[in-house]
Amino acid sequence: MRVQPKPLLSFLLNPFGTHARGIEYRDGALIIDARRGRTVHLQDLADPPSMKRGLLGTTVRIRTDDAIGISLKGVNYQHADTFAREVRKAWTTFNLGRFEEKRGTIDDILDTIVKLGEPTRYPAACVLSPILDEARSLETTLFSKLPTEAIGENNLGQIRRIRSFIHNASRWRDQAIAKFETEELARWENFFDTFEKNPLTPEQRLSIVADEDATLVLAGAGSGKTSVITAKAGYLVKAGIQRPDEILLLAFAKDAAREMSERIEERCGEPLEVRTFHALAYDIIGAVEGTKPALAAHATDDKAFLALIRDILRALVSTDSDASRAIIRWFSYTHLEDKSEWDFEQKHEYYTFIEKADLRTLQGERVKSFEELMIANWLFENGIEYEYEPDYEHDLPHTGRRRYCPDFRLKNSGVYIEHFGVRRKKIGDGSDKLLTAPFVDREEYLAGMAWKREVHSAYSTTLIETFSYEREESRLLEALAEKIAPFETCQPRPRETLFDRVVELNQVDSFVQLLGTFLRHYKGGGYNLADCDAKGRKLKLGRRAQAFLSIFGPVYAEYQRQLGNRIDFEDMILRASEYAENGQYRSPYRHILVDEFQDISRSRGRLVRALKSQHQNARVFAVGDDWQSIYRFAGSDINLMRDFGSEFGGTFDGRSGVHRTVDLGRTFRSVDKIAYAARKFVLKNPAQLPKTIIPAGKAIHPAIQVVSTFRHDPEEKLRQVLQALSNLAAPGNQRSSVLLLGRYKHVAPADLPKLKREFSNLDLSFRTIHSSKGLEADHVVVLNLFRGRTGFPSEIVDDPLLSLVSPDAELFDNAEERRVMYVAMTRARRTLTLMGSASKQSAFVCELLADPEYGIVTKDKGQALDEGCTECGGHLLTFPLKGGQTRYRCEHAELCGHSLSACSECGTGLPKRKDTSGEAECSCGATFCACPECQNGWLVERSSRYGPFLGCVTYPICKGRKRL
Repeated sequence: MRVQPKPLLSFLLNPFGTHARGIEYRDGALIIDARRGRTVHLQDLADPPSMKRGLLGTTVRIRTDDAIGISLKGVNYQHADTFAREVRKAWTTFNLGRFEEKRGTIDDILDTIVKLGEPTRYPAACVLSPILDEARSLETTLFSKLPTEAIGENNLGQIRRIRSFIHNASRWRDQAIAKFETEELARWENFFDTFEKNPLTPEQRLSIVADEDATLVLAGAGSGKTSVITAKAGYLVKAGIQRPDEILLLAFAKDAAREMSERIEERCGEPLEVRTFHALAYDIIGAVEGTKPALAAHATDDKAFLALIRDILRALVSTDSDASRAIIRWFSYTHLEDKSEWDFEQKHEYYTFIEKADLRTLQGERVKSFEELMIANWLFENGIEYEYEPDYEHDLPHTGRRRYCPDFRLKNSGVYIEHFGVRRKKIGDGSDKLLTAPFVDREEYLAGMAWKREVHSAYSTTLIETFSYEREESRLLEALAEKIAPFETCQPRPRETLFDRVVELNQVDSFVQLLGTFLRHYKGGGYNLADCDAKGRKLKLGRRAQAFLSIFGPVYAEYQRQLGNRIDFEDMILRASEYAENGQYRSPYRHILVDEFQDISRSRGRLVRALKSQHQNARVFAVGDDWQSIYRFAGSDINLMRDFGSEFGGTFDGRSGVHRTVDLGRTFRSVDKIAYAARKFVLKNPAQLPKTIIPAGKAIHPAIQVVSTFRHDPEEKLRQVLQALSNLAAPGNQRSSVLLLGRYKHVAPADLPKLKREFSNLDLSFRTIHSSKGLEADHVVVLNLFRGRTGFPSEIVDDPLLSLVSPDAELFDNAEERRVMYVAMTRARRTLTLMGSASKQSAFVCELLADPEYGIVTKDKGQALDEGCTECGGHLLTFPLKGGQTRYRCEHAELCGHSLSACSECGTGLPKRKDTSGEAECSCGATFCACPECQNGWLVERSSRYGPFLGCVTYPICKGRKRL
C-alpha cells in the first residue's frame, strides 16, 4: 500500500523535495520516498501514523524511536485514513507478537520482583541492575507501543507490575535488603555464635551477610577484622553462594595469609587458600605467558629494596656526573625548602620551622639558619677547617653584651666570617637600602653589624662578610669562594668521603626511604619525569622539587638497568593487571575478599578492579581501617579507601558508585579514655572516615599521661614510669605487658635487657610503631616524642615531594603521621604514657595537652606556661635546677635563649607584673619591683664595682636597673 499527494500539490507543498514525496508500507516496513530515502521497520516506530487535515489536504506524520519525525503533506484524506488504519493494525499485531517473544524475559523480571518481596539472596546492584535495565528497555521499545485494549487484562497487570518496579526500584531494593538481612541473621545465628570462641558482634554479623557489589568494612583497632573476613569466606561457602575456587582472599603478607587459611579450614572444614597480591600476580603472569619471569631479589623484601636504592646512590656518587654533584648538593642544602626569615612574621614561627628542619651540618653541629648551613657545608666540602660560633679571641669587657661569638672562624688563617641576614633594594637616589626580616628590629640589627665591624677593625682581625641578599641573588656560595680565596686554599674532599659522612650522620636512610616511596608510586602510577616536573611547577614546590628529580631520574634509570629481564613487585602487579584487563587472563573469581584494605596501592587497586570487571555479578569485600593507613612509603594510597564507591562500586537506578559501608563500631582492646582520645585525635583530619567507637571498658583512673624529659634524664624518667607500672596490679596477678614504642628503631632503649631484669614482673618489649600494628599490651609507652625532622611527627613521611606521584595529595598537615600516632595510642589496653621533650615538645603532645577533653595528666615540670616569651613570642618552659630551684627558659632554647630566674623567695614560682602598681608578685606572695625597661622582668639585687644595685633578672638582655 502506498500513499502520496497529487503531483501538482506535491510540487506546491514540497518544491525543493525536502519532505517525503510518498510512503509505501510493504512486508512490515515503511519505505519513505524522499531525497534521502529510508526504510522504517515496524519495530522502530514509536507509535502508529497520525493524521491532520488541512486546507491543502491531509498530513500523515510518522515518529520513530530515535525521535525523527517524517511528514507527508497534501494526501487525500480517505487514502490517508486507510493507510493509517492498515499500518496501525500491522504495528499492533507486530508488537503483540514481540510481547510473546519476550515472554521469557518478562517472566524473569516478574520473578525477580516476586523475590524482592521474599529475598533468599542479597539483592545486590549487580544482580538487579541488568533486570532493571531490561525492564526499562521493554517499557521503551515494547510496552509503551501496546494499546491497552489489545493486550488483555492479564498482560496489562504484568506490565503495570513491571512499571511499578521501574519507578520504585531503589525503594524496593532497600526494603528487600532490610528484610533479607533480618532473616539471614536469624538463619545463621548458630554459625555466628560458634565461629569464634566468643559470639560475633551484631556489627560483625551484618558485615558478613551484606553482599553488595562493593562492601567496605570499617574495622577500627581491636575490632576483630580477621574474624570478619574469615567468617565471610566460610559463610559464602556454607551458604552455597560460591564454590571455594570462586572465592579469592587477598592478604598483604605471607604470615597473615597462612593464618587466615588455617582459621578458615579449622572453623569451616573447607580448604580455602588465602593469597598475597604478589603470589596472585605471579600466577596470572605464569598462566598467560606459560612461564614465570625471574623475580628481582628485592621484589618482596622492603629491606633489600631500600638497600638497593642506597647502593645505587653510593655508586652514582662515585661517578663524575651531574647526578653525583646533585646528590652531594642535596645533602648540603637543596633538600631544604625554599624558605627564609622573610617568609615569617614572628620569630616564634621561624624558630619552630628551623627546629623542624634540624639544620645539622656535615661537620655535625646545628646551625641557626639555612644560609649558615650552606656556608658551613661549603667549607666542609672544600676541606677548609672551621669552628662554628667560637669565642672571639679577644676579651671585650664592659660592652654590656653577651660574649661575642662570630658565626665562623677559619682555623688555618684565623679569618672570621659573619653572615648578615639583610637584603637590599634600590631607592630613589640609586643607593641600596638594607632590609631585615619582618620580626627583626632593623635599626638594632644594623647597629649590631656596625659594632662587629668596629671590633674587628679595633683588634686588627680579618672579617669576611656574607649577606642574605647574595642567596636571594643565587650567588651566595660563589661570593663566599671569591672572598675566601685570598686567605685559604680549597682542598675539596672526595664525594665518596662526603657521602660516607652523611651516612655517619644518619641522614641517608630518610632520603633513601623517600626515594623508595617515590619510585614505587612513580612506577605503579605510570608517571614520567616531564609530568612530575610540570606538576612540581604547578604546585610551586620550587627548586627543591627540581633538585630531587635531578637525582631521582638517574637513580630510576640505574634501578631499571639493574632489573634487566627480572621483574619487581610493581612490574608484577602491572603486568598481571594488563592481562586481566585485556582478557588474556580469565578470572574464575566471583568474590574478591581483601584484608588490610587501607594499605592497598593504586596498582593493586587496578588489579582488583580488572578481576572484578570480568564478571557482571562479581563482588569486592574489603576490610580495613583508614585511621591505620601508615604505609605510604610502601606505595599505599589512602584515596582508594576514601573513594571506595567510585573505585569499586556498581551502578543501579541511575546511580553510580553503589556500595555498602559497615562500621564494626567497637574495640575489644582499649578502655574508654584511650579509645575516645584516639578517635578524637585522628578525626582532627576531616578526610578520615568517621567511625563509631565502643570501648572495651571504663577506666577508673586517668589512662593517658605525658612525661616530659630533659637531655640529662630520659633514662631515669623511663625507669620512674616503669616503676609506677610495676606497682599497678595486673588482673589475676599475672605479669603486666608493657610495650615500648618508637617512631624509629634507634629510639629503642640501649639498656633494654637490663630494664627487663630490673622489672621482672613486667613483660617488657620494644617495637617500632609500624611493626607494632596488630599487637596490644596492658600498658604502652611511646618514646622520644620531640619536634624535629626525624622526630615525631616525622617531617620526612609527609614530604610534599610525594604529591608529584599522587593523584590527590593529603592537604592536612602531618596526615600520615597522625595516623601513626593513632596506631601507637590504640596498642594500649589500660594506660598510655607519652614521653615528650621538654625543650622541643612534639606538636602532637602540645595538641593533646592543650585540649582538656583528652583528659591528659602530667605531674612534670617542663610544660609550657601561658606566659609567653617576650623575645620571640614562643612559650616559657620550666627547667629544674639542683637544690629544687627552677629556671624558666624559652621553648626555643638554642635559637632564642631567653630565660628567667624563678622567684628568689620560693625558688619555683614566676613573679608576674601587676597592671598599675609597678610590682611583680609571685604565687608564693613575694613581691618585687617591676623592671622599668622590659615587659616581664623584675629587679633583683646585683653588685658592681660601684656597689650594690637593683638590676633586671634578664640581664644582659635587658639592662633595666634602679638604685637600692
